[in-house]
Amino acid sequence: MGYSIGVDVGGTKVLGGVVDNQGKVLAHARRDTPRQGGKALTQAIADVTLELMSDFDVDCVGISAAGFVSSDRKTMLATPNIADWNGVDLNKEISALIGIPVVIENDANAAAWGEAKFGAGRGESDIILLTIGTGIGGGIIINGQLHRGAYGIAAEFGHMRVLPEGHLCGCGQRGCFEQYASGNALLRHAREAVSASPEIARNLLALGDGSVAGMTGKHITEAARNGDAVALASFNTTAQWLGAGIASLAVLLDPACVIIGGGVIDAGEILLEPTREALERYLPFVGKHPSPRIVAAELGNEAGLVGVADLAR
Repeated sequence: MGYSIGVDVGGTKVLGGVVDNQGKVLAHARRDTPRQGGKALTQAIADVTLELMSDFDVDCVGISAAGFVSSDRKTMLATPNIADWNGVDLNKEISALIGIPVVIENDANAAAWGEAKFGAGRGESDIILLTIGTGIGGGIIINGQLHRGAYGIAAEFGHMRVLPEGHLCGCGQRGCFEQYASGNALLRHAREAVSASPEIARNLLALGDGSVAGMTGKHITEAARNGDAVALASFNTTAQWLGAGIASLAVLLDPACVIIGGGVIDAGEILLEPTREALERYLPFVGKHPSPRIVAAELGNEAGLVGVADLAR
């Protein structure tokens, strides 16, 4: 098998790469993501792909994007953050521009496959990936195969309900997992702590503009690395929810490994260690049910690109 191209469509950039069968990215190309989406975005993907194809003999192309993908992996059914791309047959439209067929995949599924085959999940056949950023996404590998579900939308972990009548979620329901264990949740936990006791949060607030509204996830991570008590407590609260959620997933899917990716994993063991402790505390059948390993993702921002390039083969 020759080279394949993976294209990861994000909110700000369209990033493409030529990937060999060992998961190594040999070359990159990128374009800014057109705000109007639709055909302008389709053309940007084609431009990235054609640029890479000019220097490499490519067999296939995979495209990853946030949204619901049809079970035949040809049509983008719904994209919550991309304009004018719902119900678009991307295989048909992009193939007409580049001359070869393409495969479409949900971005979290693609990242899960990349980590399973070439990253932190190498050697395991049953894996869960949790991507923790603004919300929580993910992917499931069962018996070495990507699990998409009957309608292609499995592993929307962020919308498991963990607290009936809890915080309102963007999906329309209340108490979703991502309202308590995501990057946005980390910010909420920190802001609530700062509002309750502003006098103990001077160092944390000083990393931003001095206001609660100006505080970001990066500020919380930096402060936690410096031992700030409020920042560490905010991570610990997030980790309690994360560990409890993983405990539920563990009894449902029995993975050998849970991989944590997304922006929040920049905190490393500050998040992972209390998450492991929470898992042990909340996992049913204490001492009898083996615990999955909880590890950090290894491929970073290239997980989706590498994964979808391999899935296209």
